[in-house]
Amino acid sequence: MSSEELHVPRDILSQEGRLLHYAITSLKEELDAIDWYRQRADDCEDQALRDILLHNMREEMEHAAMVLEWIRRRNGDFAGHLKTYLFTDAPITGIEKVVEAGGSGATGGGDDHSTRASTIGSLKGGR
Repeated sequence: MSSEELHVPRDILSQEGRLLHYAITSLKEELDAIDWYRQRADDCEDQALRDILLHNMREEMEHAAMVLEWIRRRNGDFAGHLKTYLFTDAPITGIEKVVEAGGSGATGGGDDHSTRASTIGSLKGGR
């Protein structure tokens, strides 16, 4: 149960903090499941079972993506980092260096596109 992982008493947490904890815990569980299914599939000699395990792995990826999107919608800080780093073709550490130097990176919305390729946001009308 995710509440067993709380580092402070539950009654001290804000609702926002508690819900974020649930989401992060669920995301970790989904990522673990992806890893476990992948490992089992790689070790499986039976093709039919391997196909099932890979199917299950992809289902867990869907679940992880759904939870990550919930986090993005509910937490502006997380959303900012996701906007900076996801769906770019630029070297990840290159983006970080631009952002740390005070540049716009992938979040700028300005004219500096040196570290940004097409993003999902830009394809959806700048979301």
